Parts: sequence; C-alpha cells; structure tokens
Amino acid sequence: MTPSVETPVRVRGVTKRFGSTTAVNGLDLEVQRAEVLALLGPNGAGKTTTVEMCEGFLSPDEGSIEILGMNPAVDNARLRERIGVMLQGGGGYPAARAGEMLDLVAAYSANPLDPAWLMATLGLTDAAKTTYRRLSGGQQQRLALACAVVGRPELVFLDEPTAGMDAHARIVVWDLIDGLRRDGVTIVLTTHQLTEAEQLADHLVIIDNGVAVAKGTPAELMGRGAENQLRFSAPPKLDLSLLVTALPESYVASELSPGEYLVEGSIDPQVLATVTAWCARVNVLATDMRVEQRSLEDVFLDITGRELRS
Repeated sequence: MTPSVETPVRVRGVTKRFGSTTAVNGLDLEVQRAEVLALLGPNGAGKTTTVEMCEGFLSPDEGSIEILGMNPAVDNARLRERIGVMLQGGGGYPAARAGEMLDLVAAYSANPLDPAWLMATLGLTDAAKTTYRRLSGGQQQRLALACAVVGRPELVFLDEPTAGMDAHARIVVWDLIDGLRRDGVTIVLTTHQLTEAEQLADHLVIIDNGVAVAKGTPAELMGRGAENQLRFSAPPKLDLSLLVTALPESYVASELSPGEYLVEGSIDPQVLATVTAWCARVNVLATDMRVEQRSLEDVFLDITGRELRS
C-alpha cells in the first residue's frame, strides 16, 4: 500500500503565463491530509489554471508543484491511480448511458466504491439508462462527481461541484464531500457559492489576478475587521457607567437600541470576563453575546472589490 502524504498538495512560487497574460503569479498553497481547501475568486482570477496545473494538465512556467509527493506533469500516470478529477462541464461521453459511464470508470480501479450505491446516494439511479447528453445540467454534475470519487482516491479536485444543482441536490453533494473528508480524503474545490465554501472548507484561499490575496479558515477571514466589536442583549436602559469604568481606557460602551448593547475596543478574553462580571454585578443576564462577525461575501467584496460572478 502506498503510504499517505501529510501534505498532499504543495505549491511553491508558481507562475503561469499565456502570452502576455499572467494567469497565476507567484502562488503558494499547502493542503494537509483530510482537509477541504476552497479556492475563491472572480472569473479570470487564476483558480482553474491553478487546479489544472495541480492535476498535471498544465505545467507551471516558474515554481514547483508536488501532488502526493510527486510532480504532476512528470508523474501523471502514477498520480492518476490516486487522485480524482471532476472537470468543468462534466467531460462525459454524449452517447454513453450514465450507469455505463460510472461502471467503466470503476473498472479502472482495483477497489472501487459500489457504483450502484454511489448512483443511489447521488440520486442518479432513475437516470442510470439515460444517455449523458439527455441528463440535466445538475445530473451531469452529479455523475461527474461520482466518476471522480468512485475509485476511492486519496485526493480529489472538484471544479464547481454543485453548479446547476437545485438546493436538495446541493445538500446531498455537501454530505458526500463531508463524508469523504471524514474518511481521510483531501479535497481541493473551486466554487462561486460562498455559502458552499463556508459550509465545507477547512481553509479558504481568495485569488485575484493570479495572486493569493487572503488565506485562512472561514472563521478567521470573517472575523477580520470585526475584532473590535462585542455585542450582547440585556434588559434595556442599563447604566453603563460602571462598565465603562471597569473597561480599559478608550473603550466605549453604548446601547444601540433598546436592549442591544455594543462594546468597542480590542476584544480579548479579559474584556469578555469584564463584561460578564459587570452583568453579574448589576444582576442582569446577558444573552446572544458575540464578537461581531462579517459574512464571507463582505470579506470577499472588501478584498477584491467585485462580486463573485459565475
């Protein structure tokens, strides 16, 4: 058995040019085993080019890429046995039936998942005898996902995995991806669905103009720029003078609306303890206490100045 690699994806200083256009510019990435990394960015940001270099379809002009400890451009044949790839647009044979396609892909693996189980899990059983060209866009996407994971890969690349799917199908796919992670599979996905990235990803990388402009966990990225606000609910019209006195100098406490309070300043565990102690002293129960957090969409727009367009 091939030993597992703790860092299945390692990208170092990678640059890729197409003529005078630099699609990827000095990019660094690392993905640890059994993690989900989501690549976000506007169209043309360099996400798909990055993934295609990791898959071995393109070679970088500068820098290095290691996938499961191998060079994907040089060791592509050996890597194919250990990775799964879900291409944009599905990549299916137009005249092939859905069930036949999945059976064919499974036949190339020494220990595939049960194709019938996978078809049922992804809601494709009734479409098993339907030709690829007659499947809906969402069905084609689900079949492409099934083909990517049926061989029990160690690492899966998913390009827009839920594009064209309805809400129910999207949740089914999310559950499957989460199950793969729990089984130790490493996943790199690109998505235009910010909710999807927030729901699935352990780490996010926002790419713009070929450069990684932000990295971190969803919580880390959404917390940036909101670290200085603590909000809580309590009975209205409380006297905040004792709270202001107990807080460090320059902190501000105010009642934004009846029963909704805001403390402004650098929020750390000591400040949380001070506010809690004040609530006990004045004999009130504070509820919904939270350090203010922005949405992932807020973060994205602040960083790129653009909407995430499909």
